[in-house]
Amino acid sequence: MNFVVSSSELLNRLQTISKVISNKNTLPILDNFLFQLKGNELKITACDLEITFVTTLNIENVTSEGEIAIPAKRLTDLLREFSEQPLTFKIDKSTSLVEIRWNSGKSNITGANVDEFPTLPIITDETRSTIDITSDALFESINRTLFATADDQLRPVMNGIYFDLNEENKSLTFVASDAHKLVRYTRNDVTIEKTASFILPKKPASLLRSILTKEEENVKIEFDGKNVLFSLNNYMLVCRLIEGIYPSYNSVIPQNNPNKVTVDRVDFLNSIRRVATFSNQVSNLIKLKIAGNELTSYAQDLDFSVSGDDCVTCQYDGSDMEIGFKSTFLIEILANINSQDVVIELADSARAALFIPFDKSEKEDLIMLLMPMMIN
Repeated sequence: MNFVVSSSELLNRLQTISKVISNKNTLPILDNFLFQLKGNELKITACDLEITFVTTLNIENVTSEGEIAIPAKRLTDLLREFSEQPLTFKIDKSTSLVEIRWNSGKSNITGANVDEFPTLPIITDETRSTIDITSDALFESINRTLFATADDQLRPVMNGIYFDLNEENKSLTFVASDAHKLVRYTRNDVTIEKTASFILPKKPASLLRSILTKEEENVKIEFDGKNVLFSLNNYMLVCRLIEGIYPSYNSVIPQNNPNKVTVDRVDFLNSIRRVATFSNQVSNLIKLKIAGNELTSYAQDLDFSVSGDDCVTCQYDGSDMEIGFKSTFLIEILANINSQDVVIELADSARAALFIPFDKSEKEDLIMLLMPMMIN
């Protein structure tokens, strides 16, 4: 197995897929990258048993094919020390010795037996479902929902993004919730085969988000009852799904909300951030008072005898009211909406508030829900 590759391109690919590798692997082989060279295609794989991340490079200068497992940390540490230059890899299959040559020197690394490396999970044909979606749409979908996922050991289904495919509406809905906040984001510009659903864990979702901005082609998603496969132009990610039944998310979204506030999102967000510095460090409670065309934020910390308030103008259709929220959650909600103005729909101070972008697109629909806190 002999080939020549760009040092910077190889490092870029390895740094991306190395995020899969755990610091506490149960199997020593998982501390390695699997290199497989066939023809002019070099396939490099990283795995942690739950997630398999693969990248492919086209290699022009190939002398012989083969495969080898190379220690991940040692190889990436070496590559970080190079400026852009060609590297020559020469692998002795009988001894598993990897020789790397560069302009001014060389190194020898002992590889591992490729037979010990986990095989790529297979999506079962009988239960296979597919989705075709643009990389931009998938990025927006993950970016809008990932922050709302939970870290709940008792309810693992909440620790990921729920993909809900609706054949009748030709739509794909992404849902995330931690019981305090909920995000429902629907795309109408996707191609689906049938009504189905799955729950994507947050780690692979985060990995996908990091590479989707580099992709221009459509993403093909294939899944069955156990695994999901994301096929991109230069990457492939396969992961095990979270098993279980996701809660009925539509039933928790209040429908009758007579009080509606329309406010500049950035002004409101900045107002909340200013006032949040005076909130109690434990509760992070911030109170909103809505009256006329004014939306006033107020917070205090009695332990330190500090308080602050800030007022922004708004358009309000409803009766005067006060409602409390956890400031950190409120900031997250507002920061993950793109619209210049945001509409806040309220029933009363004890029921969930809905945050909806004022500027809507035909391709998408976004609703964010936030549960209120008790106020004195």
